[in-house]
Amino acid sequence: MSEDSIYQTLRGHLGVLRLAAAAEALPGELDYATKNKLGHSAFLNRLLEVEVIATESRRRDSLERFARLPAPWRIGDFDFDAQPSVDKKMVQELATLRFLEDATNVLFIGPPGVGKTMLAVALARASIDAGYRTYYTTAADLVAKCHRAALEGRWATTMRFFAGPRLLIIDEVGYLPLASEAAAALFQVITQRYLKGSICLTTNLGVGSWGKIFDDPMVAWVNELGHTGDPDADLVEALAWLPAAG
Repeated sequence: MSEDSIYQTLRGHLGVLRLAAAAEALPGELDYATKNKLGHSAFLNRLLEVEVIATESRRRDSLERFARLPAPWRIGDFDFDAQPSVDKKMVQELATLRFLEDATNVLFIGPPGVGKTMLAVALARASIDAGYRTYYTTAADLVAKCHRAALEGRWATTMRFFAGPRLLIIDEVGYLPLASEAAAALFQVITQRYLKGSICLTTNLGVGSWGKIFDDPMVAWVNELGHTGDPDADLVEALAWLPAAG
C-alpha cells in the first residue's frame, strides 16, 4: 500500500471515529514527526493531544451554553476591599468547590448592590471550569418556567431538569413577592435537589423573614438546613454558608 493510500485510510479511520480535530491536524503532525524524527508513540501522543484539547473545549463550550450565566465574573473580579464585611476566607473556601462533594448549599444574604449575584456567578464559573454541569436562573424565571410546565403537562420533566445540574444558582429570592403557587414551585425545586446537588441562593431577606416567601412549614424546613448566620440579619455581614440538612 502506498504512502498516499495509507494516509487516506488513516484519515478515513479518524473520520469514522469522529476524531475531527485529529483528522484536521494529521498533515501537520505527520510533517512535524518527519522533521523531528519522532517515534510512533510520540507522534500518536501529539495527535491524540490535539483531539483531547478539542474535546475539552467543546465540553466547556457546552457547559457554558447550558449554564446561561448573565456575566463572565470570576472570584478574582470581586473587590473585597470595597466590601470588607464579606468574609474573604469563606469565599475562597467556597471557590475550592468542596461544598459540591456532599451537596452542601450556599446562601448569600445582603441588600442590593453588595455583590451577591457577582459571587454566585463567580462560583458558577468556577464550577464550569471544573467540568461540573451548572445552571443559573433568577427565582422569578424559575417559577415562570415551573408555571408554564404545569400548564403544558411538563411538570415532572421540569423538576428533573432542575434536579440535574451539580450546582444550581437561584438568584434574587425575595426581590419580588411570590404567589403561593410560585413559592410552592420554588420549594419543590429545592426539595427535589435534596442531597443530590448544591444550590447557591441569593436573597435580600434574612431567613427569619422568609415567611414573606414561604408558608410556615416551608420556613421551618429552611431553618432546619442549618443556617450558620443570624437568621434575622439583612446586612452583608450575614453572608452565610448554608449546609445541607443532615
